Amino acid sequence: MAACKPAQEPAATPGPATSGPARSVASEQGEARLTVVARGLSHPWAVAPLPDGGFLVTERGGQLRRVGADGSVSAPLAGVPAVAARGQGGLLDVALAPDFAQSRRIYLSYSEPGDSGLAGTSAAYATLGDAGLQDLTVFYRQEPKVDAENHYGSRFAFDGQGHVFISQGDRTQRPTAQELDKLQGKLVRLRLDGSVPDNNPFVGQAGARPEIWSYGHRNAQGLAFDPRTGKLWETEHGPRGGDEINLPQPGKNYGWPIVTHGINYSGQPIPEAVGKAQEGMEPAHFVFEVSPGLSGMAFYTGHPGKPWNDSLFLGALAQRNLIRLQLDGDRIVAEERLLHDLGERIRDVRLGADGNLYLVTDETDGKLLKLEPPQG
Repeated sequence: MAACKPAQEPAATPGPATSGPARSVASEQGEARLTVVARGLSHPWAVAPLPDGGFLVTERGGQLRRVGADGSVSAPLAGVPAVAARGQGGLLDVALAPDFAQSRRIYLSYSEPGDSGLAGTSAAYATLGDAGLQDLTVFYRQEPKVDAENHYGSRFAFDGQGHVFISQGDRTQRPTAQELDKLQGKLVRLRLDGSVPDNNPFVGQAGARPEIWSYGHRNAQGLAFDPRTGKLWETEHGPRGGDEINLPQPGKNYGWPIVTHGINYSGQPIPEAVGKAQEGMEPAHFVFEVSPGLSGMAFYTGHPGKPWNDSLFLGALAQRNLIRLQLDGDRIVAEERLLHDLGERIRDVRLGADGNLYLVTDETDGKLLKLEPPQG
């Protein structure tokens, strides 16, 4: 059981349901509509739509809040684990369990503090109650913890077959992404209770962590299954240039830091890099040569006849917009940038049961936004 913050009784606080009427958003496929659902959030990191029309939103500083369908924002919910809220660390992803309607279980990822300033990506599940979280259980810890502030990852994705995938960052320790005895720079697959599946690719291999699904990842902040095919898609930050989309396969090596399209922020080459390709390492499915700063991702599928059907949406932090990629099967056939004029870092994007997209902006005055797709 992780350490918890002091209990605070959540109560609705004033928050506008909207900031004025919905406004038009220009799109190549027709007019979309954007509405501010709530504002005044402190660096929100993730949003999970709830069946009742409300939302759970994480704030990087360590708060989990409910946002009502009317835009009301709760006080911080009790029972959230303590976080190392420095650099890029804090309370990160939130996701509903596949059986949430029955279990009320949610999943949280966060930077867990250790001794002497060390920290690592961890994951916990808990039951969502009226007054906060109950029975919090930490089921995964990235090991070893390190003294660094950045590159935690992390997102959840559920495959519908009893497994949860958790994306990781390399924690700025580049070589560890290639070291199978460490969990930095890895995508891991676990059962929903945190146990390791017997058919994970490195189970039983000496010197390798059995949790690992794939490796050679830099800082993966987007993760989702394509509802059409069941394939897992992952996005990760390159250094200066070279943000990637990958379709991770079990046991495969995705190259970082040996293979990259980017360079160091100083303008110098990555010391370990040999180029953009290397035998035995998987090429990226798609590369952004100029880094958008890819974060949350969501598929918009199952809406035949709608202009945005079969699209993949990606939040962009550095370029402060929303990316729409048109898909033909797995192929990316067109790219469109939306919400330029918003001028805010889009940290997460999710598809709601109502067919609308929900976004959070990573700002001091962070917003929860509703984007209604063009209707054709």
